[in-house]
Amino acid sequence: MTDPQAAVVARDLRRTFTTRQGMFRQTHKTVEAVKGVSFEIAPGELFGLLGPNGAGKTTTIKMLITLLLPTSGSASVLGRDVVEDVREVRRRIGYVFGGDRGLYERLSGLDNLRYFSELYGVSPREQKQRIGELLELVGLTGREEEKVEGYSRGMRQRLHIARGLLHDPDVFFLDEPSIGIDPVGARELRATVAGLREQGKTVLLTTHYMFEADELCDRIAVIREGEIVAEGTPADLKGLVSAGRVLEVETYGVADAEVASVREVPGVRSAIVEERGQVQVLVVSVEPGAEVTQQVLARLGDTRVGRLSHREPTLEDAYVELVTGADA
Repeated sequence: MTDPQAAVVARDLRRTFTTRQGMFRQTHKTVEAVKGVSFEIAPGELFGLLGPNGAGKTTTIKMLITLLLPTSGSASVLGRDVVEDVREVRRRIGYVFGGDRGLYERLSGLDNLRYFSELYGVSPREQKQRIGELLELVGLTGREEEKVEGYSRGMRQRLHIARGLLHDPDVFFLDEPSIGIDPVGARELRATVAGLREQGKTVLLTTHYMFEADELCDRIAVIREGEIVAEGTPADLKGLVSAGRVLEVETYGVADAEVASVREVPGVRSAIVEERGQVQVLVVSVEPGAEVTQQVLARLGDTRVGRLSHREPTLEDAYVELVTGADA
């Protein structure tokens, strides 16, 4: 049942694309990018939408912000239908995407915000105060007179956020805002996003960084191949694997066949290999109460093995199980 007070509501949203293939003999292929996605976001909530590339995250957001028409299903923002009330929805939302585009590099940060204030219809008497507040929020006070071409990627992304907030939207969509940003810039950006929630904004965030989602999000939905496969708080999602433990084995040159063999060990829920510098780490999710260390090592054959360790599962462990179908 839909909560009438929800800020964002998606109900069985679907989006189908038809693509053409071939130069001379063209064939048409139908691709269902979003397959019946449903969720609700409460006012003031920071909601994460996580999934691998091609899972349907950006397509879902584009339907919610009126850039794509749903093939079927419905969605509303602050009670306004995204198909029937396009103008009102756009007036009350902000949207920021990852990347450098969308700013005028030869202008200063301040002049960019002045220009976009005019486009967004911010009255001249409100502009100075509004811009000053936003520069403070995104941590660019004192740097606003500098040209954007001299900004770091993190500074540009924070300026993007300020631009998207000029008209004081109630709901803010952030599509992978920290992609490609260095660790210091990413930390500053996370502080900015957290500040949005403190201001009472409703935020939908997509990200590939699990620690970022764990730190920021009140609730998370995981999307895989166009479908929501799990939803809940970060603790809820970690609870999907937290009854067990995670075994990590440093290896050197482990073969795919050996990893596949590890997955067949009784008590092993999933096994993947992560590249960490010069070392490959075999990450094995273990069922509650199972002792699999000796069997896992036996399946690795002649592979050279380094340090072994056990740890509690993280949000990333839960995410990997969900998007790879290891829980199926």
